[in-house]
Amino acid sequence: MTTGPVRTRTLEELAADAAARYAAANPLSQASFERSTNYLPGADTRTVNHYDPFPVTIVRGEGSRLHDLDGHVYVDFLNDYTAGLYGHSNPAIQAAIVEAAGRGLTLGGPSPNQQEFAELICRRFPSVERVRFTNSGTEANLMAVSLARAVTYREGVLVFDGAYHGGPLSFVGPDRRLNVPFPWTVADYNDAESARSLIAERATDLACVLVEPMLAGGGCIPGTRVFLNALRDATRRAGVLLIFDEVQTSRLAPGGLQEALDIHADLTTFGKYLGGGASFGAFGGRADLMDRFDPRRENHLSHPGTHNNNSLTMAAGLTGLRDVFTPDAVRRLTVRGDALRAALNGVAAARDAPVQVTGRGSIMTVHFQRAPIRRRTDVAHTPMAARDLFQLEMLLAGFYMARRGFVTVSLAHDDEDCDALVAAFDAFLARHAAAIDAALG
Repeated sequence: MTTGPVRTRTLEELAADAAARYAAANPLSQASFERSTNYLPGADTRTVNHYDPFPVTIVRGEGSRLHDLDGHVYVDFLNDYTAGLYGHSNPAIQAAIVEAAGRGLTLGGPSPNQQEFAELICRRFPSVERVRFTNSGTEANLMAVSLARAVTYREGVLVFDGAYHGGPLSFVGPDRRLNVPFPWTVADYNDAESARSLIAERATDLACVLVEPMLAGGGCIPGTRVFLNALRDATRRAGVLLIFDEVQTSRLAPGGLQEALDIHADLTTFGKYLGGGASFGAFGGRADLMDRFDPRRENHLSHPGTHNNNSLTMAAGLTGLRDVFTPDAVRRLTVRGDALRAALNGVAAARDAPVQVTGRGSIMTVHFQRAPIRRRTDVAHTPMAARDLFQLEMLLAGFYMARRGFVTVSLAHDDEDCDALVAAFDAFLARHAAAIDAALG
Protein backbone atom coordinates (compact mmCIF):
# COMPACT_ATOMS: atom_id res chain seq x y z
CA MET A 1 0.00 0.00 0.00
CA THR A 2 1.38 3.37 -0.97
CA THR A 3 0.55 6.72 0.47
CA GLY A 4 0.90 10.14 -1.06
CA PRO A 5 3.00 12.96 0.34
CA VAL A 6 1.83 14.54 3.60
CA ARG A 7 0.39 17.94 2.88
CA THR A 8 1.86 20.79 4.90
CA ARG A 9 -0.86 22.73 6.70
CA THR A 10 -1.22 26.32 5.64
CA LEU A 11 -0.83 29.27 7.98
CA GLU A 12 -4.56 29.92 7.74
CA GLU A 13 -5.33 26.35 8.82
CA LEU A 14 -2.87 26.55 11.69
CA ALA A 15 -4.36 29.86 12.84
CA ALA A 16 -7.89 28.42 12.65
CA ASP A 17 -6.80 25.47 14.78
CA ALA A 18 -5.24 27.80 17.36
CA ALA A 19 -8.42 29.89 17.40
CA ALA A 20 -10.51 26.79 18.11
CA ARG A 21 -8.25 25.77 21.00
CA TYR A 22 -8.31 29.32 22.31
CA ALA A 23 -12.13 29.48 22.20
CA ALA A 24 -12.42 26.14 23.98
CA ALA A 25 -10.11 27.40 26.73
CA ASN A 26 -12.01 30.68 27.28
CA PRO A 27 -15.79 30.02 27.46
CA LEU A 28 -16.46 32.70 30.10
CA SER A 29 -14.63 35.37 28.13
CA GLN A 30 -16.57 34.37 25.03
CA ALA A 31 -19.87 34.67 26.89
CA SER A 32 -18.85 38.05 28.26
CA PHE A 33 -17.90 39.20 24.78
CA GLU A 34 -21.19 38.08 23.25
CA ARG A 35 -23.24 39.74 25.99
CA SER A 36 -21.28 42.99 25.64
CA THR A 37 -22.08 43.21 21.91
CA ASN A 38 -25.66 44.09 22.92
CA TYR A 39 -24.46 47.35 24.45
CA LEU A 40 -21.02 48.15 23.07
CA PRO A 41 -20.25 48.07 19.33
CA GLY A 42 -17.85 45.16 19.00
CA ALA A 43 -18.17 44.50 22.76
CA ASP A 44 -15.68 47.20 23.75
CA THR A 45 -15.06 50.92 23.66
CA ARG A 46 -11.51 50.79 22.33
CA THR A 47 -10.94 49.32 18.89
CA VAL A 48 -7.37 48.21 19.52
CA ASN A 49 -8.53 45.82 22.25
CA HIS A 50 -10.30 43.59 19.73
CA TYR A 51 -8.90 40.50 18.08
CA ASP A 52 -10.61 37.45 16.59
CA PRO A 53 -12.31 35.27 17.64
CA PHE A 54 -12.80 37.43 20.78
CA PRO A 55 -10.52 38.99 23.40
CA VAL A 56 -10.09 37.52 26.85
CA THR A 57 -11.80 39.51 29.61
CA ILE A 58 -9.24 40.78 32.13
CA VAL A 59 -10.35 40.86 35.78
CA ARG A 60 -7.19 42.02 37.57
CA GLY A 61 -3.47 42.68 37.33
CA GLU A 62 -0.63 42.18 39.78
CA GLY A 63 2.97 43.10 39.03
CA SER A 64 3.79 41.65 35.62
CA ARG A 65 0.75 39.33 35.61
CA LEU A 66 -2.81 39.58 34.30
CA HIS A 67 -5.72 37.35 35.33
CA ASP A 68 -8.67 36.66 33.02
CA LEU A 69 -12.27 35.66 33.60
CA ASP A 70 -11.56 32.00 32.90
CA GLY A 71 -8.84 31.80 35.55
CA HIS A 72 -5.79 31.98 33.28
CA VAL A 73 -2.72 33.95 34.30
CA TYR A 74 -0.57 35.74 31.72
CA VAL A 75 2.80 37.43 31.79
CA ASP A 76 1.78 40.82 30.46
CA PHE A 77 4.06 41.84 27.59
CA LEU A 78 1.55 44.35 26.21
CA ASN A 79 1.23 46.60 29.28
CA ASP A 80 -1.67 48.54 27.80
CA TYR A 81 0.38 49.62 24.78
CA THR A 82 3.10 51.20 27.02
CA ALA A 83 0.70 52.95 29.43
CA GLY A 84 1.42 50.23 32.01
CA LEU A 85 5.12 50.91 32.29
CA TYR A 86 4.99 50.54 36.11
CA GLY A 87 3.34 47.13 35.96
CA HIS A 88 0.10 46.49 37.78
CA SER A 89 -0.66 47.87 41.22
CA ASN A 90 2.73 49.46 41.89
CA PRO A 91 2.61 50.05 45.67
CA ALA A 92 4.11 53.55 45.62
CA ILE A 93 1.65 54.75 42.98
CA GLN A 94 -1.27 52.99 44.67
CA ALA A 95 -0.47 54.73 47.94
CA ALA A 96 -0.24 58.11 46.21
CA ILE A 97 -3.65 57.62 44.58
CA VAL A 98 -5.29 56.54 47.82
CA GLU A 99 -3.86 59.57 49.62
CA ALA A 100 -4.97 61.92 46.83
CA ALA A 101 -8.47 60.43 46.79
CA GLY A 102 -8.72 61.12 50.51
CA ARG A 103 -8.04 64.80 49.90
CA GLY A 104 -10.67 65.16 47.16
CA LEU A 105 -11.04 64.18 43.50
CA THR A 106 -12.07 67.38 41.72
CA LEU A 107 -10.70 70.37 43.59
CA GLY A 108 -11.12 72.87 40.78
CA GLY A 109 -7.86 74.76 41.29
CA PRO A 110 -4.07 74.56 41.25
CA SER A 111 -2.39 72.04 43.54
CA PRO A 112 1.15 71.53 44.88
CA ASN A 113 1.39 68.20 43.03
CA GLN A 114 0.67 69.97 39.74
CA GLN A 115 3.49 72.43 40.33
CA GLU A 116 6.01 69.79 41.36
CA PHE A 117 5.06 67.45 38.52
CA ALA A 118 5.43 70.21 35.92
CA GLU A 119 8.79 71.23 37.36
CA LEU A 120 10.03 67.64 37.28
CA ILE A 121 8.96 67.14 33.65
CA CYS A 122 10.76 70.33 32.60
CA ARG A 123 13.91 69.21 34.41
CA ARG A 124 13.82 65.71 32.91
CA PHE A 125 13.15 66.66 29.29
CA PRO A 126 15.66 69.29 28.12
CA SER A 127 13.58 70.66 25.22
CA VAL A 128 10.60 71.36 27.52
CA GLU A 129 10.82 74.79 29.14
CA ARG A 130 7.09 75.02 29.90
CA VAL A 131 4.41 72.32 29.99
CA ARG A 132 0.63 72.02 30.10
CA PHE A 133 -1.37 68.94 31.05
CA THR A 134 -4.19 67.22 29.17
CA ASN A 135 -6.11 63.97 29.62
CA SER A 136 -4.51 61.93 26.82
CA GLY A 137 -1.76 61.88 24.26
CA THR A 138 -4.44 62.52 21.64
CA GLU A 139 -5.39 65.81 23.31
CA ALA A 140 -1.72 66.70 23.71
CA ASN A 141 -1.07 66.25 19.99
CA LEU A 142 -4.19 68.19 19.04
CA MET A 143 -3.16 71.08 21.29
CA ALA A 144 0.44 71.09 20.07
CA VAL A 145 -0.60 71.16 16.42
CA SER A 146 -3.24 73.80 17.12
CA LEU A 147 -0.67 75.93 18.94
CA ALA A 148 1.69 75.67 15.98
CA ARG A 149 -1.05 76.77 13.60
CA ALA A 150 -2.02 79.67 15.86
CA VAL A 151 1.46 81.10 16.34
CA THR A 152 2.68 80.65 12.75
CA TYR A 153 -0.58 81.81 11.12
CA ARG A 154 -0.23 78.86 8.76
CA GLU A 155 -2.60 75.92 8.30
CA GLY A 156 -0.71 72.92 6.95
CA VAL A 157 0.64 69.95 8.91
CA LEU A 158 3.19 67.44 7.63
CA VAL A 159 2.89 63.92 9.05
CA PHE A 160 4.14 60.48 8.06
CA ASP A 161 2.49 57.34 6.77
CA GLY A 162 2.22 54.79 9.55
CA ALA A 163 2.06 57.35 12.37
CA TYR A 164 -0.49 57.18 15.16
CA HIS A 165 -0.96 60.40 17.11
CA GLY A 166 -4.38 59.56 18.58
CA GLY A 167 -7.86 58.50 17.48
CA PRO A 168 -8.53 61.48 15.17
CA LEU A 169 -4.86 61.73 14.19
CA SER A 170 -4.19 58.29 12.75
CA PHE A 171 -2.19 57.61 9.60
CA VAL A 172 -1.68 53.87 10.09
CA GLY A 173 -4.31 52.70 7.58
CA PRO A 174 -5.97 54.03 4.43
CA ASP A 175 -9.29 55.06 6.05
CA ARG A 176 -8.77 58.53 7.51
CA ARG A 177 -12.37 59.78 7.52
CA LEU A 178 -12.38 60.26 11.31
CA ASN A 179 -9.26 62.42 11.34
CA VAL A 180 -9.61 66.10 12.22
CA PRO A 181 -9.91 68.11 9.00
CA PHE A 182 -6.53 69.84 9.05
CA PRO A 183 -4.74 70.29 5.70
CA TRP A 184 -2.54 67.20 6.01
CA THR A 185 0.47 66.32 3.91
CA VAL A 186 1.44 62.67 4.39
CA ALA A 187 5.03 61.76 3.57
CA ASP A 188 7.06 58.53 3.70
CA TYR A 189 8.80 57.85 6.98
CA ASN A 190 12.61 57.66 6.93
CA ASP A 191 12.77 59.37 3.52
CA ALA A 192 14.96 62.35 4.39
CA GLU A 193 15.20 63.88 0.93
CA SER A 194 11.48 63.72 0.25
CA ALA A 195 10.67 65.32 3.60
CA ARG A 196 13.26 68.01 3.12
CA SER A 197 11.83 68.88 -0.29
CA LEU A 198 8.23 68.93 0.95
CA ILE A 199 9.07 71.26 3.82
CA ALA A 200 10.89 73.66 1.52
CA GLU A 201 8.16 73.59 -1.15
CA ARG A 202 5.27 74.13 1.29
CA ALA A 203 6.96 76.39 3.82
CA THR A 204 4.63 79.33 3.25
CA ASP A 205 1.60 77.29 4.35
CA LEU A 206 3.20 74.69 6.62
CA ALA A 207 2.75 75.30 10.34
CA CYS A 208 4.49 72.22 11.70
CA VAL A 209 5.89 68.76 11.21
CA LEU A 210 4.46 66.18 13.62
CA VAL A 211 6.59 63.05 13.90
CA GLU A 212 7.24 60.07 16.18
CA PRO A 213 11.01 59.56 16.59
CA MET A 214 10.10 55.88 16.29
CA LEU A 215 6.90 54.77 14.57
CA ALA A 216 5.04 52.81 17.23
CA GLY A 217 1.67 51.78 15.80
CA GLY A 218 3.34 51.57 12.40
CA GLY A 219 5.55 48.69 13.52
CA CYS A 220 8.20 50.01 15.98
CA ILE A 221 10.34 51.42 13.18
CA PRO A 222 13.07 53.72 14.52
CA GLY A 223 13.59 56.99 12.71
CA THR A 224 17.11 57.17 11.35
CA ARG A 225 19.37 59.91 12.62
CA VAL A 226 19.72 61.19 9.04
CA PHE A 227 15.93 61.43 8.66
CA LEU A 228 15.27 63.16 11.98
CA ASN A 229 18.20 65.54 11.52
CA ALA A 230 16.84 66.43 8.09
CA LEU A 231 13.49 67.33 9.66
CA ARG A 232 15.20 69.47 12.28
CA ASP A 233 17.35 71.32 9.75
CA ALA A 234 14.61 71.81 7.16
CA THR A 235 12.00 73.07 9.65
CA ARG A 236 14.44 75.52 11.20
CA ARG A 237 15.30 76.97 7.79
CA ALA A 238 11.64 77.27 6.78
CA GLY A 239 10.36 78.73 10.05
CA VAL A 240 8.21 75.61 10.55
CA LEU A 241 7.77 74.14 14.03
CA LEU A 242 8.99 70.62 14.71
CA ILE A 243 6.80 68.55 17.08
CA PHE A 244 8.07 65.27 18.45
CA ASP A 245 5.35 62.89 19.57
CA GLU A 246 7.09 61.18 22.49
CA VAL A 247 3.93 59.71 24.00
CA GLN A 248 5.67 56.33 23.90
CA THR A 249 9.32 57.03 23.15
CA SER A 250 9.91 59.36 26.10
CA ARG A 251 10.49 56.20 28.19
CA LEU A 252 13.56 55.22 26.13
CA ALA A 253 16.04 57.60 27.80
CA PRO A 254 15.91 59.86 30.86
CA GLY A 255 15.22 62.87 28.63
CA GLY A 256 13.26 61.01 25.97
CA LEU A 257 14.43 59.64 22.65
CA GLN A 258 15.29 63.15 21.46
CA GLU A 259 17.86 63.38 24.26
CA ALA A 260 19.38 60.06 23.23
CA LEU A 261 19.54 61.25 19.62
CA ASP A 262 20.58 64.82 20.56
CA ILE A 263 17.87 66.18 18.25
CA HIS A 264 15.54 68.58 20.03
CA ALA A 265 12.07 69.60 18.92
CA ASP A 266 10.27 72.93 19.37
CA LEU A 267 7.32 71.16 21.00
CA THR A 268 7.02 67.69 22.53
CA THR A 269 3.95 65.67 23.43
CA PHE A 270 3.60 63.08 26.19
CA GLY A 271 1.02 60.63 27.48
CA LYS A 272 0.37 57.06 28.61
CA TYR A 273 2.89 55.97 31.27
CA LEU A 274 3.72 59.50 32.51
CA GLY A 275 0.39 59.59 34.34
CA GLY A 276 1.44 56.60 36.40
CA GLY A 277 -1.27 54.52 34.75
CA ALA A 278 -4.03 57.13 35.09
CA SER A 279 -5.42 59.12 32.15
CA PHE A 280 -2.75 61.62 31.16
CA GLY A 281 -1.29 63.74 28.41
CA ALA A 282 0.98 66.75 28.23
CA PHE A 283 2.57 69.06 25.70
CA GLY A 284 5.46 71.40 26.22
CA GLY A 285 8.43 73.05 24.64
CA ARG A 286 9.97 76.44 24.06
CA ALA A 287 8.93 79.08 26.57
CA ASP A 288 8.12 81.65 23.89
CA LEU A 289 5.59 79.25 22.36
CA MET A 290 4.06 77.85 25.54
CA ASP A 291 3.76 81.26 27.17
CA ARG A 292 1.09 82.11 24.64
CA PHE A 293 -1.22 80.23 27.04
CA ASP A 294 -0.40 82.57 29.94
CA PRO A 295 -3.70 84.25 30.92
CA ARG A 296 -1.77 87.31 32.09
CA ARG A 297 -0.88 88.05 28.49
CA GLU A 298 -3.08 90.17 26.29
CA ASN A 299 -4.66 88.04 23.55
CA HIS A 300 -3.53 84.83 25.22
CA LEU A 301 -4.63 81.45 23.89
CA SER A 302 -7.17 79.56 25.95
CA HIS A 303 -6.63 75.97 27.03
CA PRO A 304 -9.47 74.71 29.26
CA GLY A 305 -10.02 71.15 30.47
CA THR A 306 -11.83 70.18 33.66
CA HIS A 307 -9.60 67.20 34.44
CA ASN A 308 -6.29 68.48 33.05
CA ASN A 309 -4.86 68.59 36.57
CA ASN A 310 -7.11 66.05 38.28
CA SER A 311 -5.92 64.96 41.69
CA LEU A 312 -5.39 61.27 40.95
CA THR A 313 -3.26 61.79 37.85
CA MET A 314 -1.13 64.52 39.39
CA ALA A 315 -0.39 62.29 42.40
CA ALA A 316 0.24 59.13 40.36
CA GLY A 317 2.33 60.87 37.71
CA LEU A 318 4.48 62.79 40.17
CA THR A 319 5.13 59.78 42.38
CA GLY A 320 5.96 57.56 39.43
CA LEU A 321 8.39 59.95 37.73
CA ARG A 322 10.01 61.19 40.93
CA ASP A 323 10.27 58.02 43.02
CA VAL A 324 9.98 55.03 40.68
CA PHE A 325 10.99 55.84 37.09
CA THR A 326 14.22 57.56 38.02
CA PRO A 327 16.92 58.16 35.38
CA ASP A 328 18.72 55.02 36.58
CA ALA A 329 15.48 53.01 36.28
CA VAL A 330 15.04 54.34 32.74
CA ARG A 331 18.48 53.13 31.77
CA ARG A 332 17.98 49.70 33.35
CA LEU A 333 14.66 49.22 31.58
CA THR A 334 16.18 50.22 28.24
CA VAL A 335 19.02 47.74 28.71
CA ARG A 336 16.54 44.96 29.58
CA GLY A 337 14.41 45.76 26.53
CA ASP A 338 17.41 45.84 24.20
CA ALA A 339 18.56 42.50 25.62
CA LEU A 340 15.13 40.92 25.09
CA ARG A 341 14.93 42.13 21.50
CA ALA A 342 18.44 40.85 20.80
CA ALA A 343 17.56 37.46 22.31
CA LEU A 344 14.40 37.15 20.22
CA ASN A 345 16.31 38.06 17.06
CA GLY A 346 19.03 35.63 18.08
CA VAL A 347 16.54 32.77 18.35
CA ALA A 348 15.15 33.62 14.92
CA ALA A 349 18.63 33.75 13.40
CA ALA A 350 19.62 30.42 14.96
CA ARG A 351 16.59 28.79 13.32
CA ASP A 352 17.01 30.76 10.08
CA ALA A 353 13.36 31.80 10.57
CA PRO A 354 11.76 34.60 8.55
CA VAL A 355 11.45 36.89 11.58
CA GLN A 356 12.79 40.23 12.67
CA VAL A 357 12.02 42.12 15.86
CA THR A 358 12.26 45.86 15.36
CA GLY A 359 12.20 48.61 17.95
CA ARG A 360 14.32 50.28 20.55
CA GLY A 361 14.71 49.76 24.26
CA SER A 362 11.57 48.47 25.95
CA ILE A 363 9.26 48.80 22.89
CA MET A 364 9.35 46.35 19.99
CA THR A 365 7.30 44.54 17.32
CA VAL A 366 7.67 41.04 15.91
CA HIS A 367 7.50 40.87 12.10
CA PHE A 368 7.34 37.59 10.20
CA GLN A 369 9.35 38.50 7.12
CA ARG A 370 12.88 38.78 5.79
CA ALA A 371 12.37 41.96 3.76
CA PRO A 372 13.97 45.09 5.25
CA ILE A 373 11.71 47.42 7.26
CA ARG A 374 12.13 51.20 7.07
CA ARG A 375 8.56 52.44 6.69
CA ARG A 376 4.97 51.27 7.21
CA THR A 377 4.44 49.83 3.76
CA ASP A 378 7.40 47.50 4.30
CA VAL A 379 5.58 45.55 7.03
CA ALA A 380 2.94 44.46 4.53
CA HIS A 381 5.24 41.53 3.73
CA THR A 382 4.21 39.88 7.04
CA PRO A 383 1.19 37.58 6.42
CA MET A 384 -1.77 38.45 8.63
CA ALA A 385 -2.26 34.76 9.38
CA ALA A 386 1.23 34.66 10.89
CA ARG A 387 0.30 37.48 13.28
CA ASP A 388 -2.97 35.70 14.14
CA LEU A 389 -1.22 32.41 14.81
CA PHE A 390 1.57 33.97 16.86
CA GLN A 391 -0.66 35.95 19.20
CA LEU A 392 -3.09 33.08 19.79
CA GLU A 393 -0.28 30.61 20.50
CA MET A 394 1.37 33.09 22.88
CA LEU A 395 -1.92 33.59 24.72
CA LEU A 396 -2.36 29.84 25.02
CA ALA A 397 1.19 29.65 26.37
CA GLY A 398 0.47 32.34 28.98
CA PHE A 399 1.87 35.50 27.38
CA TYR A 400 -0.35 38.53 26.80
CA MET A 401 0.50 40.64 23.75
CA ALA A 402 -1.09 42.45 20.84
CA ARG A 403 -2.28 40.87 17.61
CA ARG A 404 0.09 43.04 15.64
CA GLY A 405 3.10 41.58 17.48
CA PHE A 406 3.65 44.65 19.65
CA VAL A 407 5.67 43.85 22.79
CA THR A 408 6.70 46.10 25.68
CA VAL A 409 8.74 45.53 28.80
CA SER A 410 7.57 47.04 32.10
CA LEU A 411 9.38 47.82 35.33
CA ALA A 412 7.61 44.79 36.85
CA HIS A 413 9.31 42.31 34.51
CA ASP A 414 12.38 40.41 35.62
CA ASP A 415 14.92 38.25 33.82
CA GLU A 416 12.80 35.15 34.41
CA ASP A 417 9.83 36.74 32.59
CA CYS A 418 11.99 37.69 29.62
CA ASP A 419 13.72 34.31 29.48
CA ALA A 420 10.33 32.58 29.52
CA LEU A 421 9.13 34.68 26.58
CA VAL A 422 12.29 33.84 24.61
CA ALA A 423 11.76 30.13 25.28
CA ALA A 424 8.10 30.31 24.19
CA PHE A 425 9.14 32.21 21.06
CA ASP A 426 11.71 29.55 20.25
CA ALA A 427 9.11 26.81 20.71
CA PHE A 428 6.69 28.68 18.44
CA LEU A 429 9.31 28.96 15.69
CA ALA A 430 10.21 25.29 16.07
CA ARG A 431 6.61 24.39 15.29
CA HIS A 432 5.67 27.02 12.75
CA ALA A 433 8.67 28.67 11.07
CA ALA A 434 8.47 26.33 8.07
CA ALA A 435 4.80 27.19 7.46
CA ILE A 436 5.54 30.90 7.72
CA ASP A 437 8.44 30.55 5.29
CA ALA A 438 6.20 28.65 2.87
CA ALA A 439 3.56 31.37 3.05
CA LEU A 440 6.15 34.00 2.19
CA GLY A 441 7.05 32.03 -0.93
